[in-house]
Parts: sequence; C-alpha cells; structure tokens
Amino acid sequence: MYADRNEAGKLLAVKLEKYSKTDAIILAIPRGGIPLGFIISEKLNLPLEAVLSKKIGHPLHKEYAIGAVTLKNSVLSDAAADISPLYINEEIKNIRSLLKKRYTYYYEDRKPLQLKGKILVIVDDGIATGNTMLSIIKMLHDEKPNKIVVAIPVASNDAIKKLQASTFVDEVICPLVPDYFQSVGQFYQDFDQVDDNEVKQLLKKAHKTSSG
Repeated sequence: MYADRNEAGKLLAVKLEKYSKTDAIILAIPRGGIPLGFIISEKLNLPLEAVLSKKIGHPLHKEYAIGAVTLKNSVLSDAAADISPLYINEEIKNIRSLLKKRYTYYYEDRKPLQLKGKILVIVDDGIATGNTMLSIIKMLHDEKPNKIVVAIPVASNDAIKKLQASTFVDEVICPLVPDYFQSVGQFYQDFDQVDDNEVKQLLKKAHKTSSG
C-alpha cells in the first residue's frame, strides 16, 4: 500500500538509480503516471515526456482494450480480429483528434523528444490487465529505442507475466505484485484524480529543469 503517487514515485526513483547518468527518457502515461514520472525525472535528472496514447475500447466493453492509438500510429491486439473495421477506423479518428487537442494543450509549440537510440523508461501509477501498456510498448518499439524499461509501483500477476513475456521489453520494475488485485486505486491511500492542468504544469516544470 502506498500513501500516494509521490511516495510511489520516490520508491521507483530509487529502483531506477542506475539510469541516472544515461541517455534515458522518462515516458509517463497521462494522467496518473505523470506525477510519478515527474518525481523520477527530477531525482534522476532525466527528461520527462508524456506518452500521448489512448486505448481503443471494445464496442461492447469500453474498458477492455483491443488496441491503442498515438498521434503517429496505431496497433491492434488479437481481440480486434472480429471487430468491425468501420468501428475501429472511426475510433482511431476520434481518438487521434482528442490526442491532438491534448498535445496542443500540454506542449503548446514544443516538439517532442526523439526516442530513437534512447533508453525508454515507461512509467504509470499501476497496471491492471497490461493490454493497453503492451500496445503502447509495441508502438514505442517502432521508434527504434536502445532499450525499453517498464516501471510501475503495482500490477496484477497477469499483467506482469504479459510484460515479462514481451520480446519488446528489456526490464520490468514493479515492487508490488499482490495475489489479490481488483483495481490500481486499492493500493493507494490517496488516489485522487490527476487533471490536465496538473499534467501541463508538471511537464512544463520538468522541461525547464532539463533544458537548463
């Protein structure tokens, strides 16, 4: 059990210390992963970026991911095989429109960092199924990084097994893998929602720090 995202971020920063003097980039998943990513980037003096992606939900069960979309590309899981291409294409279009608005709001006119040849440390506040994270990892792998590390404070057994089985993941850091997992929030005393304004402010602060 963690007090809040700050405590979880500090613990992950300790586990990630070996990357402090490397060309690693902290890639945090909005919105919940951003406060953790900010703490890690600050403590290890590494740049912070937001992973702007969103899952494609199953038409009958929106929480169940059948793929994911970024501004540049998209990926589908095996679960999308029987889903109408019309539905998928419409979802990709809608999600990408939302991500463009989010990008403009978060970054204004700043360009994202180049990921090729870098060590990518993907951070979130927890993982339930792992399906969305795996989709994100596949897309980040297309950027040709040197290494992909996934760092999360808590995850289900199933999610950890999926991540460890992925050929795209070089290292998984997860201090808490409970036997009974219902939701990420149950492992935090304070699990308040993170809003877009907080994300924007943390990204801006991290960019100022890393650029001097």
